[in-house]
Amino acid sequence: MRKNIKLTAFAAASAALALGLTACGSSSDPSSTSADGGKADESKPLVIAASPSPHADILNFVKDKLAAKEGLKLEVKEFTDYVLPNTATEQGQVDGNYFQHKPYLDDFNKKNGTHIVPVVNVHLEPLGLYSKKVKALTDIKAGQTVAVPNDTTNEGRALQLLAANNLITLKEGVGTSAKLSDITDKKGLEFKELEAATVPRALNDVDAAVINGNYALEANLSPAKDALVLEKAEGNPYANFLAVKDGRQNDARIQKLAKLLNSDEVKKFIEEKYQGSVVPAFGTPAR
Repeated sequence: MRKNIKLTAFAAASAALALGLTACGSSSDPSSTSADGGKADESKPLVIAASPSPHADILNFVKDKLAAKEGLKLEVKEFTDYVLPNTATEQGQVDGNYFQHKPYLDDFNKKNGTHIVPVVNVHLEPLGLYSKKVKALTDIKAGQTVAVPNDTTNEGRALQLLAANNLITLKEGVGTSAKLSDITDKKGLEFKELEAATVPRALNDVDAAVINGNYALEANLSPAKDALVLEKAEGNPYANFLAVKDGRQNDARIQKLAKLLNSDEVKKFIEEKYQGSVVPAFGTPAR
């Protein structure tokens, strides 16, 4: 029987981190250094923090179907936000995480003084625009309200999706760091900024909402079928990856997991289970 380990209490650790982190010196032997600066015990299970879907689903497939043949003991801790997986990784409460893309990680490290680094890309979740009140993109009109994620990178990503589909106009050159103040023409739309995890629950209260792929799946939405419009996968910089605290990249267990996450078996699992709502992102460097 599959055992999922749920996170029950990291609030105190998160608060401590918020008071200020100090930089750590690099170990002369990164492969033997644990996330909290001690000696890594590679005989212990590898504990990875992950969003429930699709990240934990993919990890649990690896755990149940592939890990044993590589001699890997894997445990999965599920998180429902975008902050605690990184703080837990930084503080050594987990060995790594799998939930985020590079623009988000770069912003998080800069703002929080953390030292999280990518290991290997795994998949892409196309961001989508959803609605329970209109059936087509052309039905979105002036006076309607659109919800967007409020974190820096995902809000910029959401606004770029709206701009690419002519729902708004943005200042030239703002890129993925776009904010509501960078909209030069709202075309009569109103915007509601919400924490990414809560956006799906707002669908009944707004006319449309830009929702992250994993949260859409958790809300029983099918990005490939239900989205009014999805991000294009080609050339997309938002691949989700396995990440660790800097210095843990060469932990033998991390390397085993990285190999399995980029395996043909995982590629087939993603393609068959998600039918285009989640797509493999193998072969592109996680940098």
